[in-house]
Formats: sequence, structure tokens, C-alpha cells
Amino acid sequence: MLVVRPIKPQDYAALYRCAVESGHGFTSLPVDEDLLRRRIARAQEAFAREQVSEPGDEGYLFVMEETDTGEVVGCSAIEAAVGLSDAFYHYRLGTVTHHSKELDIYNALETLTLCNDYTGFSELCTLFLREPFRKNMNGRVLSRFRMLFMAEFRNRFSEVAIAEMRGVSDENGQSPFWGWLQQHFFSMDFTQADYLTGIGEKTFVAELMPQLPIYVKLLPPEAQAVIGQVHDNTRPALKMLQSEGFRCRGYVDIFDAGPTVEAEVSNIKSVRESKRLPIKIGDVAKEQSRFIVCNTQVANFRAAQARLELADDHVVLDAKTAAALQVQNGDNVRFVTLTGAN
Repeated sequence: MLVVRPIKPQDYAALYRCAVESGHGFTSLPVDEDLLRRRIARAQEAFAREQVSEPGDEGYLFVMEETDTGEVVGCSAIEAAVGLSDAFYHYRLGTVTHHSKELDIYNALETLTLCNDYTGFSELCTLFLREPFRKNMNGRVLSRFRMLFMAEFRNRFSEVAIAEMRGVSDENGQSPFWGWLQQHFFSMDFTQADYLTGIGEKTFVAELMPQLPIYVKLLPPEAQAVIGQVHDNTRPALKMLQSEGFRCRGYVDIFDAGPTVEAEVSNIKSVRESKRLPIKIGDVAKEQSRFIVCNTQVANFRAAQARLELADDHVVLDAKTAAALQVQNGDNVRFVTLTGAN
């Protein structure tokens, strides 16, 4: 059975393997031992904080584990509030107009402006599922359970959540958009810049990135073509988030120009449609619908997909799932239908 739980120090080797397998452009999971160990320690601190009145610098990092073997098969995370300790950069797409009444010429031109507009927002990030386990809706569970966690612990997160989508890059990790920036402003390749950002070394962005708005039409065609586009491997994740109500509001990544999507947490479909009820442990028929279900604990949080039998004032959960979620008769769980978002 696959269960999502908070990461532990002994999961380091599995997290490192996920970082290696995630490939280029996965900024939030760099192949760096010190940073990965620090992320694990930081997550432990976040889960250990019993009383949190408002979002701060907490980073909640989870793993998906096969309980029968103990194998970690993926990871997923939520940042409570980005940009509080490190600058959080984006390009904002905008429009400027040039108009000559005398010549009867009017041009509306798209621009890219460096900004920190998402500072303080919560972020869904670090979603990676290993290839052999990309089936049986496991990826959907590994992404959407975070919305149940935010629904259950609303005071730990901001009013708006964002997610950065990986932009277009080739099999060697080279980004057409970065190629233009590298040629004119930087002397490093995309993978190096992406890695430095991933480990928190962002000073070079403020020092070298053009500070004035960039006219999109001045970029080479191959760079223009990928602005707001996602990597092929990221399309399923983007589609899922869009079905939850996330939309791009004109912000893109400063390196690969991948889109950032956002949604008010209260309007996220899985948050809005989730329910919280006590459980009764018993037999559940195989024809019952599947749900994403989690307990209501922080440090001992658990989530999984399971079949539930719904009643007005409780849900019936089988004994194996109850044990995996670490709940007993009368304990509350939060749940949402697994097939409610496509």
C-alpha cells in the first residue's frame, strides 16, 4: 500500500535518488547532499511545530512510501510562505503601448519585468514520482493530498497558493529562453544557473539579470516560442492543477520561462469539496468509490487512496487502511473523491 507521510532523516538516500532521477530543470530538488539534508531537517522542524498561527518559513516535505517494502517512491512538498528569507523572482508579462497620433501608428508590445510579486504566498512544489509507480492514480494522490493538508491546517498557509511549472528544455537540459539570457547577460549554462538557484545561491540574479523591462519581440523566435510553455513531462501536472482551479496570471520563470499558476486556497476544488468526518472501521465493498483520505495530525500525518463507505455522520474505513493512516474508531479523517479532478 502506498502512503504519504512526513519525511524522516533515514529517507535521505531515497530523496537523493529522486533528485537524480528528476533531471534538469527541477529547481526545488537539486542534486546536492547538504541542501537535501537541510531540507529534511527543516521539514522536521515544521512538522514539529504544534501551534502555528500564520504562515512563516516552514517547508513541509513529504514522501510516498510502499508500506509492504518500506521503499520511498516519490516526494512532494508545500512551502508555507515563499520569499521571506530568500528573494523569490519571476518575470511578469505585461504590455506597453507606443502610439503616434500624427503618423497613425499604434503598437502594443509585450514585456517581461523582473519582480518579487509572489513573496509571502504558499507554494506547491517538489512533486516527483518515480517512473515505475506512475500508474493507478498515484501521481494524482501525491499532488492532491497537499490540498487536504492545507484545508485541514488553513492557518499554516497563505490565502493564495502557487505552483511553478517546469519550462521547455531539451534532453541535455538546455533552455531556449535561457540561451538568450546567457548570451547577453550571463556566462553560465542553464543547468548551472538552475542548480545555483535550487541551493539558494540567488545573489547572481540580482547582480546580473536585466532590471529594466525586456521587449519580448527583441528575443529570438525560439525564445519567444517557449514563454509560458511547459516541459512535456509537466503537462499532466499542469492539467491536474488547472482542473483544481489554478490559472496562469502572466508570471513565468526567469530561467526557462515556464508558467506559474495560482489559486485562492479556499477556491481550490479539492479544498472546497473535501469533508471531515469520524470513522468506523469495518468492511468496505469493492464497488465503493476511491478517495484520497488523510488523518488530521501534523507530525504523524498520513494520506493514502482508499475506498470509503459514506454515511451522513461518519465514513467506514477498512482495518488495513485505518492502520496505515494511524487512526482508530471515532478519529476524524479528511477526504475527497479521487476521480473528482481530471
